[in-house]
Amino acid sequence: MSQQTETGLFAQTVALPIFPTFIWLHQLGAERVATLNREIVQGLEDLMGPLPQLEPGQTWQSDQTLHRYPEFAGLVEVIRIASRGVLEALEVEYDDFIITGCWANMNPPGSPHPSHTHPNNFLSGVYYVQVPEKVDMISFQDPRAQRYIIDPAVRSQNQFNQLIHNVKVQTGTLAMFPAWLPHSVIPNESSEIRTSIAFNIMLSDFAETIAQAKWPGIKLRRPPP
Repeated sequence: MSQQTETGLFAQTVALPIFPTFIWLHQLGAERVATLNREIVQGLEDLMGPLPQLEPGQTWQSDQTLHRYPEFAGLVEVIRIASRGVLEALEVEYDDFIITGCWANMNPPGSPHPSHTHPNNFLSGVYYVQVPEKVDMISFQDPRAQRYIIDPAVRSQNQFNQLIHNVKVQTGTLAMFPAWLPHSVIPNESSEIRTSIAFNIMLSDFAETIAQAKWPGIKLRRPPP
């Protein structure tokens, strides 16, 4: 009895990427990165002062108002340009958008950043000031709850079966993604501090009522303008 093999059975097989989730990566030029990072580092030193002592594995986070200080005007300009590009690609109809929060994350050696989302915002993003070699990625988790109900073993991971996607970043990268997408950072296995500036974007019609941050950070030395 002859058996028809799978090879040649189908004239064409196509995997359709429906409901795609995009991560937008913007890489700034070296000269702009150098200038911007000098401004950011100096601004953080002026506003935060000496950082508190932490237990192993803990992370520093500043207050969420960095975008309101003149020291971060250069970063705000970059964020707004990138955000307009993403909203244009999505063809979103909007009058304006607001940066609802902008804060520094500093991960000392040994510290991770657990999986989380940014509720009550439309887009989130991270600008990378200092990225040690051993922690040069951001991890995104599959947001579909049903994906974890049946999870058979696989021979190898590929784009069709991965539950986690690790996206490479470097100093001067600005990453943007949907605020509802779970993301995390692996423990810092380097001897350096990993420094990034995170931010949230909300369409202005929504921002005044539901998008304000609800968690505290290190209080800064002077109130924002």
